[in-house]
Amino acid sequence: MFILGVLVSVLIGASLGLLGGGGSILTVPTIHYLFGLQAHAAIATSLLIVGTTSLVALVPHLRAGNVQARIGLIFGASSMASAYVAGRLSSHVAPGVLLVAFGAIMVVAAIAMLRPRRVAAPRQPASLAWLVAQGLLVGAVTGFVGAGGGFVIVPALVVLVGLPMQQATGTSLLVIAMNSFVAFSATVQTVSLDGRVVGAVLTAAIVGGIFGSLLAKKISPARLRSSFGWLVLAMAVVILAAELPALVRG
Repeated sequence: MFILGVLVSVLIGASLGLLGGGGSILTVPTIHYLFGLQAHAAIATSLLIVGTTSLVALVPHLRAGNVQARIGLIFGASSMASAYVAGRLSSHVAPGVLLVAFGAIMVVAAIAMLRPRRVAAPRQPASLAWLVAQGLLVGAVTGFVGAGGGFVIVPALVVLVGLPMQQATGTSLLVIAMNSFVAFSATVQTVSLDGRVVGAVLTAAIVGGIFGSLLAKKISPARLRSSFGWLVLAMAVVILAAELPALVRG
């Protein structure tokens, strides 16, 4: 199971580099189910790994001009505050509830990404107030369910802010890194990390992240959007199927 977990970790990094998100969706289930860490420890470990991998994967996107720094910094700064608060609150919530909430949010994000987009006139740049409001909402989700937030950030940047998919992919990595590290600082205070798991998953994820970032510019935005949506939906079904029956039985 340890070797399988390491192999899946390469996909975690690749999804971050290629799609600008999805890494946290794969990281929490991988650490919880394959490495056997309990939910709160898996969440904290996931945030550290996703944040670090996002920084590495961000570099090729910066060079390609796919990062909207103004949007990313405003969005990220506002989301960091709510991510920290939500991260502290999540330590008081039952693990099963956290995982079911994680899966439910993934379903909503997947549907938003898979819906056909209408052809519309170009949007004006997003206002400061709008970016701050969206950042606060996304940060709360990020901190509470222990995800880097890419599965929410990418749809928010595409659907609500109006960025093209490739720019949303690059910009989301900046926001994910900011959110992940601040949420990690809140959650790590209540758990102990397994250094062996962190080292193995982080190394594999960084390798995958570099590969995914280089591959992203060779794939069409429409295919990226569709792939991201189906990935999110598939993982949501797996998590809900595993956790919801036990939660219902109480």
